[in-house]
Amino acid sequence: MIERELTVNNRLGLHARATARLVQVLAGYRSTATLTAKGREVNAKSIMGVMLLAAGMGTPVLLKVQGEDEAEAAQAVCDLFERRFDEDS
Repeated sequence: MIERELTVNNRLGLHARATARLVQVLAGYRSTATLTAKGREVNAKSIMGVMLLAAGMGTPVLLKVQGEDEAEAAQAVCDLFERRFDEDS
């Protein structure tokens, strides 16, 4: 299992568009993935689950990925967070 501490750094946080991008990225991987924020852990492949985190800008989140392609999946999510979900140009 891979664990990464990330911070939501896009201006609007994990709103619908950013969440959809996250779920879309993870859909290509077989590994399971969860996000934990504010004491709640959700399936990172679930739009509704991630939206329930209500993670605004600056919110720390813990990503956990487990499975056969966990390293690639974790890196893809980290890259997406670093790119601010491709929103802030």
